[in-house]
Amino acid sequence: MGKRDELIEKYAEDLKSKCGMTPDMDLLTKVTIGCGPSIYNADSSTVAATDKAELETVKDNFLVKKLGLSDSPALMDAIDSVIETYGRSERNKYRAVIYYMLTKHFGKESVYA
Repeated sequence: MGKRDELIEKYAEDLKSKCGMTPDMDLLTKVTIGCGPSIYNADSSTVAATDKAELETVKDNFLVKKLGLSDSPALMDAIDSVIETYGRSERNKYRAVIYYMLTKHFGKESVYA
């Protein structure tokens, strides 16, 4: 099993144990691949949920550019909701898990088809 496969397994476990959802492994794999090399870097593989600038980056680069959503207050509400589901006290909020949940939240699985 390669490093990426190990990370995908870790993300799937987070979705099950911390978020209470059964992951769509095909979609999770595609979202993880879409994150590129950032998943291998300790800093960029996670999202700092308390950093407003980082959350803006998630909104602009992922929700608007990648998923093609229109910028609106609903986007930050969705990010906030996903972080709440993950658990605010959870120290490591993996970027791929956050992106996966946002993709599901907006029903944008077709972006990864």
